[in-house]
Amino acid sequence: MLLLGAVACKKNANTPVNINANISSADAADMVAGSLSSNSNGVVNFSADATLDATSFIRLHVPCGTVRSDTISRHSATGSPTTYSYNLTYNYMVNCLNNVPDSLSSNLAYSGSFSGPNISSTNSGSSIFTVNGLLPTAPDFVINGEFKQSGAFQSKIDTSKHGNNNIDIVVKGLTVTKPVRTIASGTATIAISGDTPKKGSFSFTGTLVFNGDGTATLTLNGKVYTINLTTGERHDR
Repeated sequence: MLLLGAVACKKNANTPVNINANISSADAADMVAGSLSSNSNGVVNFSADATLDATSFIRLHVPCGTVRSDTISRHSATGSPTTYSYNLTYNYMVNCLNNVPDSLSSNLAYSGSFSGPNISSTNSGSSIFTVNGLLPTAPDFVINGEFKQSGAFQSKIDTSKHGNNNIDIVVKGLTVTKPVRTIASGTATIAISGDTPKKGSFSFTGTLVFNGDGTATLTLNGKVYTINLTTGERHDR
């Protein structure tokens, strides 16, 4: 019996105590929603900034190899139910094909905070995007790249859920229509990790499909959600 007890103790010592640190896939979906929506200064905003600058470069006939930087302080509108405050630094370079401006490289570093429908966060991060479609004959802008964010989060649904998180979103074929610059389609892969005090670490992976109607479908660890790309609201499916 002593031997069996010793074996049991050893097994318990080596057995992971984490079961996603009490963070549900819905909580993780809220984190993704905050990283995406325009009301929390997410990926939607970054793609809008990049395509706006691409449009400006086309209009001004900016030559090949031109490099520009832009620093922005951005805040949510007064009275908005979802609030944010961020400092952003963009670096752009015009790329050419056969000496004709063809695409725009966008490099971003940012820091700030947001308070969304279900979650709030103080964070910093970066993104690297390539915006194709600078040629006047191109019907749309097409964005490929990666968005990274890390910081502290706090659930507004269950205040016991708080900690640190890392979010990685790899965007593929994000199509933004000309000239109105609305998101028509695209996909992304999602990776979320982090930890909560005294409860251990958590990790989720998934995929995202931009639906072209102001929403995206998020599949996270087998669960499916609809994300409103404006408000950041998450709806179970």
